[in-house]
Amino acid sequence: MNLEEAIKTALEYEHEVTDVYVEEAGKLTSPVAKKIFADLGKEEQGHVDYLNHKLKEWEETGKVTVEELDSIVPNKAAIEAGVKNLKKNPEGQILDEEVNCFKKALEMEVKASNFFKEIVEKLPEEDKPLFQRFMEIEEGHEAIIKAELDGARGLGYWFDFQEFNLEAG
Repeated sequence: MNLEEAIKTALEYEHEVTDVYVEEAGKLTSPVAKKIFADLGKEEQGHVDYLNHKLKEWEETGKVTVEELDSIVPNKAAIEAGVKNLKKNPEGQILDEEVNCFKKALEMEVKASNFFKEIVEKLPEEDKPLFQRFMEIEEGHEAIIKAELDGARGLGYWFDFQEFNLEAG
């Protein structure tokens, strides 16, 4: 896969995940879930805009410059480190019927993360920087969605950490 194909394929993934956030947001009633989907949808639309800009740059010049790509979501390690400070808010918990929306979002984020990991592994060194930041951001999105989904399911896990142990004395 060359750089142009990678950008076009990345755009397909980003459009798809943006669509999930927009479509599923209408099904949500929890204020927490609505905010998460609105914020992540807005960020994903920013990714689409960025990639469209990079594709246009590629088509006009045959080159792509890497510009700063910010994220509202901290990286995966920072999210996991912050778990100890989290407190559940019963009024903001995600309702059972909203779990499916989060499952769909998680599925899309996992697909996007895997795509960007694969691209970073396969592209030549000079083309990797454009996609490395996307890989980090999508991993952060995946971690946030997974944490909310784990909390909503009430499985006793939050960010893959067991909240309680029935065998503990």
